[in-house]
Amino acid sequence: MGISLGPNQYGKAEVRLVTVRREGAVHHLRDLTVSTALRGELEATHLTGDNSVVLATDTQKNTVYAFAKQQDVGEIEDFALRLGRRFVDTQEKITTARITIAEHGWERIPVGGAPHDHAFSRSGGESRTTTVTVQGGRAWVVSGVDGLTVLKSTGSEFHGFPREEYTTLAETDDRILATAVTARWRYQGSTDIDWAKSHQEIRRTLLEAFATKHSLSLQQTLYTMGEAVLLARTDVAEVRLSLPNKHHFLVDLSPFGLENHNEVFYAADRPYGLIEGTVVRDEAEEPGPAWTEAVL
Repeated sequence: MGISLGPNQYGKAEVRLVTVRREGAVHHLRDLTVSTALRGELEATHLTGDNSVVLATDTQKNTVYAFAKQQDVGEIEDFALRLGRRFVDTQEKITTARITIAEHGWERIPVGGAPHDHAFSRSGGESRTTTVTVQGGRAWVVSGVDGLTVLKSTGSEFHGFPREEYTTLAETDDRILATAVTARWRYQGSTDIDWAKSHQEIRRTLLEAFATKHSLSLQQTLYTMGEAVLLARTDVAEVRLSLPNKHHFLVDLSPFGLENHNEVFYAADRPYGLIEGTVVRDEAEEPGPAWTEAVL
């Protein structure tokens, strides 16, 4: 029976990077979590312990910090592209670099009606993300958002599902619909994109689709959100969405002689329904490694 080494990679996971750019009294804060992963001709280190082509993960971490100092981070997609190209271009036996970045938002604290120059508060649990894979002369970019929490207090129904001996869920034509959106979208064509503008537009499109679609199921809402992005952005090939159904159940107030007309709910954190799917453009380019590895 033969034994051989299969696919493998190594890198530095979750490098915490915070930068402060000073423009006089006004400071600009960036908060990133950066992970690197390298692939290539790495058989020797696995089979014999020969590390002659292994760029230490500590060096990868230091490269992240040095690049953040030498040039403003800018858009996270551009920062990831610079890092990925550095590793592939300078290491002869490294053929592929994958850089994953999550940006954590901060907002200026308002003081006397004006934003403070250098004091910030975290802007909730939402993060902007990107996964960039550099291989040879090519690069693939998958960007997205995590923890985009949304809720609509009406405009959602759920009925017509199978009923059998273990079914207790009541049908409804008016319910709260809430979820925390995890989305990934795959760019196609050029990497010469205004990343910030694209992220803002896609985020706005996702929110508008969620808000305006009269939903008969969270699956229908998922498709509508993905479809809206593809209709708005020709440079996006497909959209992958993961939507946990944050259930809000009507409280039974009848023991207290009270009627509950969709006014009082309790929010259950678990278990929850998890709805996932991908919406694809028919003429989309074939996905590269960044897509298959950009897990939700």
